[in-house]
Amino acid sequence: MATAAIMTDSPPRQHWEWQYLELMRRIWEQGDERIDRTGVGTRSIFGAELRFDLADGAMPLLTTKRVYWKTATREFLWFLTGETNIRALCAQGVEIWTDWPLDRYRRETGEEISREDFSKRIVSDIEFARKWGDLGPVYGKQWTDWPVYEPVGDGVFHKRTKGVNQVAQVVESLRNNPGSRRHIVEGWNVAELDAMALPPCHKSYQFHVSAGENGGRLSGLLYQRSCDVALGLPFNLWGAALFIRLLAQQCDLEPGELVWMGGDVHLYRNHAALVEEQLSREPAGQARMEIVRRPESIFDYRIEDFAVSGYNPQPPISAPIAV
Repeated sequence: MATAAIMTDSPPRQHWEWQYLELMRRIWEQGDERIDRTGVGTRSIFGAELRFDLADGAMPLLTTKRVYWKTATREFLWFLTGETNIRALCAQGVEIWTDWPLDRYRRETGEEISREDFSKRIVSDIEFARKWGDLGPVYGKQWTDWPVYEPVGDGVFHKRTKGVNQVAQVVESLRNNPGSRRHIVEGWNVAELDAMALPPCHKSYQFHVSAGENGGRLSGLLYQRSCDVALGLPFNLWGAALFIRLLAQQCDLEPGELVWMGGDVHLYRNHAALVEEQLSREPAGQARMEIVRRPESIFDYRIEDFAVSGYNPQPPISAPIAV
């Protein structure tokens, strides 16, 4: 594992980000060459782990390149709304999900519209957004409205108007039964995978309460079935840590540890320039986040509720996304 490699380095590397860099190096130097869904090709390993302590407001923001934490936060808050249309994201300047609807639009219409123009039209034309901006039942839908079917007789099942809100259930279980081993939010709904623009990569979250000075310490584990280490993982780490911090505040717990586990962990072959540049840099500093307001529920946070300090990253490194 990446953590073992760090522990044997001499001199020891204490900064948490060395875990990430050593994972990147291991994939690039030792990973299998694979042909993937996108056709770009990857170098891949199977099975990896990273750990990060969230005490004292610490957050896993990479310092060897800039990570746009507000963009990642806006995406996460969008998940919590249960929405599946990119219109709300595009209106905030968040283009994380635009490439998938854009690719479908180009294929089906033959129009080579630019991403910028496509995004503007999604925002300005609600009917266009309804037709071309929906991603299917992706993350937020599964988190807050997992479909439930009830028998109505003679082998016929009826879909309930409102499904299971897994996030709300976890809040209640953390408050009322903190010792449970069932604090889980799952995105991998097998019956609906084919209707999704992209099946969930960060698919399973589990939370755990341990003893702490102020009543309990909340840790979280994210299992990611597929992970683009260069572009996706920095956002995934932030989102998982943010999830823990929001749940901790709502449930009167102290933030504990983030444990990240990856299945197919890869780097795209066309990310060579990014990988080589980032591996030439050394991490320094530690970002911390304050949540400046406690809303009534986990579904009522706004971007203005978060303040990050101590974040002085090295310049961003761009690379193409594989759709």
